[in-house]
Amino acid sequence: MKRYFIKIALFFSVFGPGIITANIDNDASGITTYSVAGARFGYALLWTLLPTTISLIVVQEMIARMGVVTGKGLSDLIRENFGVKVTFYMMLGLFIANLGTTIANLAGWAASMEILGFSKYAMVPLGSLAIWLLVTKGTYRTVEKVLLLACIIYIGYVVSGIMAKPDWSLVFKRLVVPEIKTDPEYIMLTIAIIGTTITPWMQFYLQSSIAEKGIKKKDYGASRLDVVLGCTITDIVSFFIIVTCATVLFPAHIRINEASEAAMALKPFAGRFSSLIFAVSLANASLLGAIIVPLATAYYTCEAMGWETGVNKTFKEAPQFMWIYTSIIIIASFLVLIPGAPLVTLMVLSSVVNGLILPFVLFYALKLANNKKIMGDYTNSRIFNIIAWATVSVIVILTILMVLFIFVL
Repeated sequence: MKRYFIKIALFFSVFGPGIITANIDNDASGITTYSVAGARFGYALLWTLLPTTISLIVVQEMIARMGVVTGKGLSDLIRENFGVKVTFYMMLGLFIANLGTTIANLAGWAASMEILGFSKYAMVPLGSLAIWLLVTKGTYRTVEKVLLLACIIYIGYVVSGIMAKPDWSLVFKRLVVPEIKTDPEYIMLTIAIIGTTITPWMQFYLQSSIAEKGIKKKDYGASRLDVVLGCTITDIVSFFIIVTCATVLFPAHIRINEASEAAMALKPFAGRFSSLIFAVSLANASLLGAIIVPLATAYYTCEAMGWETGVNKTFKEAPQFMWIYTSIIIIASFLVLIPGAPLVTLMVLSSVVNGLILPFVLFYALKLANNKKIMGDYTNSRIFNIIAWATVSVIVILTILMVLFIFVL
């Protein structure tokens, strides 16, 4: 019995990075994608969640393992093994992509606040100031505890889905039996679901947070469980977002383009409480995304350039790290508040850049994870490599299709 208590205590000392990284992947962009998928095609796209979850677990476990074994961030390892030039161009692209993602998150925060009756011109600066103070004045442990506590609010989407009273037999049928359509929008949403679930910033943030937390090889089993739980929970949340909109909005033929529109549209059909839960959950997810994505950017940029990193550091100790984080928050907040700013264009651009960079990130990660000089006895297994390379191949194909849809079709 004592041994089990020790194992439980070990897990709770290690857990955090995997659960936080995966859950905050359900940011404003992700929630919008799942909401639109459910409203437009009902339960038809639920099947995409199963293979996506498996791929997410495989990728995130590999990244976490590298963080545990090396004690370094991913961009650190890419710079050391593939050169500064490759790393610089990758970081530049990621900076642009993450700026767009941060804008999307703050726009989601603004929209959810307006649904709740607050002015975005007051709440965007207030929200931005709050997350800036949390990261620049807090410690890693403080930030992690706040993020873990906020992750609990994602349960609101589960509650909203149950309140919608779906046909569960049809839901689980569509989860395991694909309903393939040739509709271009169906194909685009299939790409978007996979693309919004596995993103470049996640890989860098997860490995950097594991390195900063100081998780060691002896804790590898607990860290792996943290990752698996995080990936599973995040896609359970995605499942309920799709189910909610598929049950309530799809039969009413209500088309939406934003998650905030879903929250508003739910009100006359599912009741004010369900709409409120959806809006509050969106606000929470948006603000968490606005914390983590700029933080990931600061981590990998500074690691790539050999600068000091870490939430535990001060402005004096890690000026580049703190100023990169600060500048992204300020620029994104400013753009969200400009009337008529081309926010949609910036968000689409960020999605394209993310899609173009992700195959390269995963390629380098796989090369590193199979390097015995770096990983020793912790390299990928043969079966693991088959799944991982298949994931990369599918992402490359989907990236090509996405670019074609956006610029050609």
